Amino acid sequence: MAEVKLVEYQDRWPMDFALVEQEIRGVFLAADAVVEHIGSTAVPGLCAKPVLDVALGVYALAEAEARVTALASIDFVYRPEYERQIPDRRYFVRAAGATPRVHLHALLRDGTLWQQHLRFRDALRQNHVTRDAYAALKRHLAFAHASDKAAYTEAKAPFILKVLAGR
Repeated sequence: MAEVKLVEYQDRWPMDFALVEQEIRGVFLAADAVVEHIGSTAVPGLCAKPVLDVALGVYALAEAEARVTALASIDFVYRPEYERQIPDRRYFVRAAGATPRVHLHALLRDGTLWQQHLRFRDALRQNHVTRDAYAALKRHLAFAHASDKAAYTEAKAPFILKVLAGR
């Protein structure tokens, strides 16, 4: 299993995202796509795995599928095997290089997954108590599931659902 390694918030993450966003926009130039920084690296002051999570909002997942080769030209690898778990997402990964590792989530723009990612990110950005509680949970779970990234991710779900429910 993959190891869970958290680092403290890095001031460079917004700049790293800006570089990735520019590259993705180059691939989706003619499309009406939206690119958002999501995940823990998008929340100032929050510890995170050193991975930029990027949401690509498209009107049809076929828009992302049609650009697999173009995304490969900027070093993104399409990972269709995860579509069984999350059929409303097309998932791409880029190894660390000029920026940290990048997970690109192509989602239906304004769909449920899109809205959930943005609402959770915004809740953490807007409420430092919620952000700090999430950081404490992440640190605890990273220790408890140090060698099992899937278990770490799964164990965060109740907290995320609670925040999304407004509790």
